[in-house]
Amino acid sequence: MFSLEGQKALVVGIANEQSIAWGCAKALKAQGADLAVTWLNDKAERFVRPLAEELEAEIMLPLDVGQAGQLEAVFDQIADRWGRLDTLLHSIAFAPRDDLHGRVIDCSPEGFGLAMDISVHSFLRMIRLAEPLMPDGGCCLSVSFFGASRVVRHYNMMGPVKAALESTVRYAAA
Repeated sequence: MFSLEGQKALVVGIANEQSIAWGCAKALKAQGADLAVTWLNDKAERFVRPLAEELEAEIMLPLDVGQAGQLEAVFDQIADRWGRLDTLLHSIAFAPRDDLHGRVIDCSPEGFGLAMDISVHSFLRMIRLAEPLMPDGGCCLSVSFFGASRVVRHYNMMGPVKAALESTVRYAAA
């Protein structure tokens, strides 16, 4: 395949061994990348830390993008430890349960706004923080789903949110 030997990669969004982000992290490590891995909160740490340790992640930190300062703390740690970043993988999404399980037209403005902030705007914030650590270029990736371009039963409000994420990726790249 190809080598990522010596490359520094941040993986955001591993929840457990079923996570797409977990598969991506394993693939990055298999190609030689050094990893930084985050987990959402104390509850998630018990599932994610052992996976991060299995991958010999050099940086392991909590990251709730809804909590002020946590995102900056992760990028500060990367800057202090590595001085650069080559790859950013954003694999997080959230919607309040009541809004997620209801019809799209019935979701609350607050729930829709929260879903957009965590699932979409957080990627832009990460890119903004990653950019200074990528002076020679880098790769910023986000995970989406077929439901962004086609209606998928029970995907509900996450369809429009993921569609916004995909459009955001195109505009950020341009």
